[in-house]
Amino acid sequence: MAVPDVLPIIPLEGFVIFPHSNARMVIPPHHKEILQDASNANQFIGVTANLGADETNSETAPPSSVGTMVRIGDFTSMPDGNTLVQVKGLVRIRLLETVSETPYLTARVEPARETVADELEAEALRRRLIGQFSEVIELSDSIPNEVKDVVGKIRSPLKLAYLLASNLQMDVEQRQNILRYDLIEDKMKVLNSLLRKELEILSINKTIDEQVQEKMTKKQREYHLRQKLEAIRTELGEDEATSSQSEEYQEKIDASAMSAEARKEAERELKRLGSLSPQSAEYPVIQNYLDWLLDMPWELPEEADIDIKEARIALDRDHFGLSDVKERILEYLAVRQVTRQRHATSLKEGAGGYARGLIMCLVGPPGTGKTSLGKSIAAAMGRKFTRMSLGGIHDESEIRGHRRTYIGAMPGRIVQAVKRAESRNPVFMLDEIDKTGKDWRGDPSSALLEVLDPEQNSTFRDHYLDVDFDLSEVLFIATANQMDSIPPALLDRMDVIQLEGYTEYEKFQIAKNHLVLRQMKDHGLDEQEVTFMDEAIYKIIRDYTGEAGVRSLERHIGTICRKSVLALNENKWHSIVVTAEQVKTFLKKEKFHHEKAEDTGMPGIATGLAVTSVGGEILYIEATRMPGKGRLTLTGQLGDVMKESAQIAQSYVRSRAEKLDIAPETFDTTDIHLHIPAGALPKDGPSAGVIMTLAMASAYTGIAIPGHIGATGEITLRGRVLPVGGIKMKVLAAHRAGLSRIIIPERNRKDVDELPSEVRNALNLEMVETMDAVFELIFSNQSEAQERGVDPEVCLTSNCDGEALAIHP
Repeated sequence: MAVPDVLPIIPLEGFVIFPHSNARMVIPPHHKEILQDASNANQFIGVTANLGADETNSETAPPSSVGTMVRIGDFTSMPDGNTLVQVKGLVRIRLLETVSETPYLTARVEPARETVADELEAEALRRRLIGQFSEVIELSDSIPNEVKDVVGKIRSPLKLAYLLASNLQMDVEQRQNILRYDLIEDKMKVLNSLLRKELEILSINKTIDEQVQEKMTKKQREYHLRQKLEAIRTELGEDEATSSQSEEYQEKIDASAMSAEARKEAERELKRLGSLSPQSAEYPVIQNYLDWLLDMPWELPEEADIDIKEARIALDRDHFGLSDVKERILEYLAVRQVTRQRHATSLKEGAGGYARGLIMCLVGPPGTGKTSLGKSIAAAMGRKFTRMSLGGIHDESEIRGHRRTYIGAMPGRIVQAVKRAESRNPVFMLDEIDKTGKDWRGDPSSALLEVLDPEQNSTFRDHYLDVDFDLSEVLFIATANQMDSIPPALLDRMDVIQLEGYTEYEKFQIAKNHLVLRQMKDHGLDEQEVTFMDEAIYKIIRDYTGEAGVRSLERHIGTICRKSVLALNENKWHSIVVTAEQVKTFLKKEKFHHEKAEDTGMPGIATGLAVTSVGGEILYIEATRMPGKGRLTLTGQLGDVMKESAQIAQSYVRSRAEKLDIAPETFDTTDIHLHIPAGALPKDGPSAGVIMTLAMASAYTGIAIPGHIGATGEITLRGRVLPVGGIKMKVLAAHRAGLSRIIIPERNRKDVDELPSEVRNALNLEMVETMDAVFELIFSNQSEAQERGVDPEVCLTSNCDGEALAIHP
């Protein structure tokens, strides 16, 4: 490296910087200007040892003639006025003469080169130094072991000498002597002597430590430590408080009904607590663990008999409709009551236990009353109710808890909820079980497998408690919006109860008997101040909601109550009667839009039925044809299964061209574009096969499909109509939308029995097994009607001569 002819010089008191080394040095205030100028000009400075300095003449003593050129790094001002500077030693320099002493010392310098006289001697000294330094590291606690690896890889004798000199303890004169030697061998000989002396000192220290250690037996050390601990506690006045707390914990453990395993663990931790100082970091950790163990409900409370008649009355009072769901819940309660009574008898006779019931899973759209059903079950059984939301949980530790080795460790949410319920047999609701996810932190649904298995959860082990806790008496009720996203292994452990949604009449009764009263109470209103007319409730249901549940309905009723309070206070009115017109005034334009039945009279448009996360919905399939080469275009963000259904539909229409009176060459000279609106929403599934086939057939034949007809079903290439799921939700959606005629697969006939009677009576349900039957229902009579000039609507319920058709089941 090139060395400038003139350098600023800083004489350091009692400090030597070696080349090839990094160091931090403290610069007095009077040298601050040198740092500033050197830093601004990106220059080097020279550093020498001020060997003749003492407390009276530290600033005037002459600097050493040999020093080091350094590069200035970061520097920080200290409170005492000094400056802490990070420097990098570069090369050794020799001071020739002083150039200037103001504003700071500058001198003419030259590189002071170091040489090797005998390479073999230098290599021998290098190896000896490495061996001696390794022994020093083994005996010393102040030098990191990592330095040993670094030293062993250095091949340059000069760099090795300076590295060892930087890490060894020596006074400033010894350091300056090493820097002063021109021969590298001389530097290494001095270091060899210093290392040999350091090894002797470290060996003597080790011998002394071993001798002292041998004299102290184990009992003497324990006695010494205990006496010391007792003296510290007495001095701090903590001995009585600590003893009292330990006794209090011991009394709680003795009185607790915890298991033998938990008792053993609690007593072990209490013993550890007694040997710790309250100021110890581990003391509150053990305290917290003991508090959790003691607060857990280990004892099984006495369960009252379940009155099934009272339970039925309570369920009917709290929930309108949902007859199948309530019947299933009552069956479960009845079985629970019988098995519990027989279990009590078998215990007297010396027999074993009784079988546990299945875990229930309530699946349905939002707002259908899943959570409130859980509360009603808890009330009917006389049990505590607790819930846990699983939506958005990605960490398995949220279920199983964190191990106590982690800072801030806590039990999992299962244990927390049971403790919060203060009961070992609460009704435990696991909300949104279909919303769990998995990532690098684990899979919460896998942790739930043990929790929801009656054969395993009697020995559930939370990572924090680390003892078995019996969850077999807990009645778990899971809720979900869809079953598709629940892992199959988890779904297999649960008894699924489907909540399909409410009819318009059921919504009206719920609103009139529950929602209106609850919202009026929440807003401080009584029945004399605000009266909801029946027509107003139906107006809200029909024009402002279209959901499967009643959550949006209750929200709109709350809005009307809120605006009524404002109107009563602002206008000094005594009462308000909420009519259909008043609803429109309060709620303005419709904010919650759903598809409604409409008759466009245009070919290529058909009404399909679908199931979404919020219940059933109708959707329009639009098909249009244009001159082309027989291509099929699909839009509307369709999934792979739905695209395949569209291709099957086109193939089937082509295979039935003669029956539908379509010229064969039409398919070669015409492109068809099939679109499902709401293109921002992904759509998939095979159940739109029938309706897509109808839309294409309508587009090719030019015969319009009446808007009040809806259809669902999967088709095959042979034209068979296969069953699909969600029939109840789809038919309820069709009823809400105003459709009057629904085509469904014959093999879904069993699902029709689950429909409310008012829906079955309001709709005309057609059961079909093949697409030819669908074409017969839709196109045959309409085509004849067009030829004869008869209203096609007449031909959908009778033949075109007026005779009734026997096509309904």
